[in-house]
Amino acid sequence: MGKKTVAAFIVILIAVVAGSGCIESLIDLPTVYQTHPVRIRYMLRYGYNISCSGAGEYEIKYLCNKPSVASGNITVAEILYQKDYEHVELVNNSFIRWDIKSSDSSSYELGINIYVDAESLMVSDLNGEKAFSIKQIKLMYPGLVDQYCHPQSMENKTYIDPDHVVVKTVAENIVDGLDTDNSFVVAKMLFIWLKENTRYEKHEEDKALPQPANLTYELRSGDCDDLSYLYISLCRAVGIPARLIRGFLIKEDRNGSVNVFPHAWTEVFVGGNLGDNGWIPVECAGSGGSVKADVHQNFGLEDCFHLRLFVDDGSNESLNISSSGPQVFYEQGMQVDMFSFAMITGYES
Repeated sequence: MGKKTVAAFIVILIAVVAGSGCIESLIDLPTVYQTHPVRIRYMLRYGYNISCSGAGEYEIKYLCNKPSVASGNITVAEILYQKDYEHVELVNNSFIRWDIKSSDSSSYELGINIYVDAESLMVSDLNGEKAFSIKQIKLMYPGLVDQYCHPQSMENKTYIDPDHVVVKTVAENIVDGLDTDNSFVVAKMLFIWLKENTRYEKHEEDKALPQPANLTYELRSGDCDDLSYLYISLCRAVGIPARLIRGFLIKEDRNGSVNVFPHAWTEVFVGGNLGDNGWIPVECAGSGGSVKADVHQNFGLEDCFHLRLFVDDGSNESLNISSSGPQVFYEQGMQVDMFSFAMITGYES
């Protein structure tokens, strides 16, 4: 039986962001916290529509991420397709997994409908007085260092690369210029370097795949995935555990319409019960108009407009799963069409 594979990446949810994962103008945040909502509520329906027609057999495999928020609550209101699914745990993340085998012409809506009540998570102390030193983290959390301070690859290509000479040199030079190894302070200075030396830039449509950290360093530009990979690499290069977060970014326009876009950001571990059990969020692609504003708006803050779908566990398998979409295996003679969707209703702020 001759088979072909069609794979769709989750990074394509709305036509205007085809290939990029995020849009700079959509994540510009106000300088004054009081003008920015700290709690929102909404229903979100997301997943894939897959249509199979013609003569022959086919198999559909899809892992749908179960979401979470940094602060707040989520209720799964509905599993959209009630057959051929199971709840699974993979790479420390929760999924609903469909495995559909058939020869009938049919259309499938695979995904979930959820209710979200999200609040912003903010680390108010930007001096990091309660954070651990890098030395303390290495002594007290060797497991986290082993898990989140090494290179990570996807399809045999290294994207997170703390061992690359240019990445390591930049990170070590920044640390050498400080009079402290406080992990919070070092992570903040690495973030400042990122904002001063790189810019957000959407990929061209025919170059949708993410960039390795060293390429983003050379180009001094990238999208949300690329900038996150570089920042994670910088942190790991000096012994600060860091990881990738994938999810959605909710955007409320001035005219009142609300849209949802795929997005990626990061977390770094500084201990001291800061953030979420020592993990603090860092938004690498946001733009506050100045480096100072970026520090206050995007370092140590995960606003209520971020919805988590996937938290990296430090493995290559994790990075691969985080970037995958449905797979459809089918015989010649079959016609398969698929598209992703993400729709918000009942939005309140």
